Amino acid sequence: MIKKIFISIAITLCVIALFHYTQLFFVKFYPVCANLTVFLVFFCSLFSKETVIQKFAKMIDGELSENALKYTRNLTYIWCVLTFFNFVVSLITVFLSEEIWALFNGLISYILIGTLFFVEYIIRTILKKKNII
Repeated sequence: MIKKIFISIAITLCVIALFHYTQLFFVKFYPVCANLTVFLVFFCSLFSKETVIQKFAKMIDGELSENALKYTRNLTYIWCVLTFFNFVVSLITVFLSEEIWALFNGLISYILIGTLFFVEYIIRTILKKKNII
């Protein structure tokens, strides 16, 4: 696990250095590939018995109620929409100015992801307090 984290961080730092110190156009595709990969993980999990989010929820909470299973499946759909949106916009920004590319891929996409995490956490907390999930 630590090895995978280290490799991911090393690759990210190499891509950042490559982008910063060269004029290689293909480096701008890094966020495109990352967003597409995350989208595919969420999307493909929709066709299995348990989605990725359901697996994480089971690791934390144990067995899930029927309402919790529905909630986590619907949450997977929402993450699919966001990650697909990030993928499409990051692909479009590859062909725009470096400033727009950096603004979306270095700030806006992270704000969107953080906002979804935050809003979902609040909703989940409220639903758990009301014993809905």
